[in-house]
Amino acid sequence: MARYLVKGGTPLHGVIRPLGNKNAVLPMIAATLLTDAPVTLKNVPDITDVRTMLGLLRGLGAQVSFRAREHAVYICCDGVRQHRLLDEKVTEVRASILFFGALLARFGRVEILSPGGCQIGLRQVDTHFMNLAKLGVSVSYGSPIRAEAHRLCGAAVWSDETSVTATANFLLAAVRATGESVLYNAACEPHIQDLCRLLGKMGAEIQGIGTNRLVVRGAGPLHGAEHDVAEDYVETGSFLAAAAATGGAVRVEHVNTESYNQIIHQFSKLGVEVRTKPGALLVRAGQEMRIRSTLDGRLAKIECLPWPGFPADLLQIALVLATQCTGKVLIHDKMFESRLFFVDKLIRMGAEVFLSDPHRAIVFGPKKLKGKFIESPDLRAGMALVIAALAAEGTSEIDNVQFIERGYENLVGRLQGLGADIERRTSP
Repeated sequence: MARYLVKGGTPLHGVIRPLGNKNAVLPMIAATLLTDAPVTLKNVPDITDVRTMLGLLRGLGAQVSFRAREHAVYICCDGVRQHRLLDEKVTEVRASILFFGALLARFGRVEILSPGGCQIGLRQVDTHFMNLAKLGVSVSYGSPIRAEAHRLCGAAVWSDETSVTATANFLLAAVRATGESVLYNAACEPHIQDLCRLLGKMGAEIQGIGTNRLVVRGAGPLHGAEHDVAEDYVETGSFLAAAAATGGAVRVEHVNTESYNQIIHQFSKLGVEVRTKPGALLVRAGQEMRIRSTLDGRLAKIECLPWPGFPADLLQIALVLATQCTGKVLIHDKMFESRLFFVDKLIRMGAEVFLSDPHRAIVFGPKKLKGKFIESPDLRAGMALVIAALAAEGTSEIDNVQFIERGYENLVGRLQGLGADIERRTSP
């Protein structure tokens, strides 16, 4: 078991570069099943979820080489001969469901265990199967989940939710279907756009990238490709929030600044100015950080929405940042009913947070946080608690950091590079 020991109160300073987007890399790993030719992915973070997905792919018979120091993965699936994915590791990562669409496209059938992932609320997979059923897929839901399609046929599909993973699964199947497929109410997050770009390099024809209407013209077996994974905007937002919460100054480089409009806007509601430079974002030290009420004087609100709205994966981090800002703000998670249940840990640290219901919390700031022993309940809440510990007085000990390391590579070393007093300790 591993823990983080964090001595707070030190402003972060320096320059950092985000790695590739976890939620882009994971479907890309599944996409390599669509061809027998080699696929090389670059800017791949060395995180637990990536290693788990690569291990599952290797178990199917793929040739996998992960050069972690170079952040590059070489994959060749010409040796994959089985459609069954019954490894218990499937239950450890939510993205394992993405093998569903890819194996269907490759073999016309699939058997897979139910996926796992962070427990942030009800995370159904019905949308995946309803969308794929329109392509001619017959699904038997059980343990394992079984599905087959004598032939994947293009169709017009209206998704009942803008699910990122359901959109990715649909794309992985539709690129090998016969004819044209149209997905309405598709997710259009940057990582879905990046997946589409990789599939395009592999020979797929996809139109409407970046919109909620994707048109896919099916093709035969795809070919190999080399692709640089775009940066993780959640990681970027995390470092910007950590800098602001500690009163520091951090510059995040090698980013596509056009992807950060809503993040910058929502942080500005908290009184945090994020400046844009060519290919970079920065937070300066000494900001007043005063929460802005609405124009008619009502309570400020930050809520997560499908892209291009504020990302749900940054909502807990915004909540922690708000504890260090002057004023009050409503944090509203419309998607999951358990994501805000980490606020009891912040309250123990001295934060003033009123949990209105499972989806809404009001934060009153600023409050001096005190170092405590706290446990990370999931990936994003874990990172939020790290930021709280960095801003707190005294020493905090954060347990269950395996959740955090599912999404952040070498977090301790990178924060140390910004001046943080943090170390990773292991115990039997």
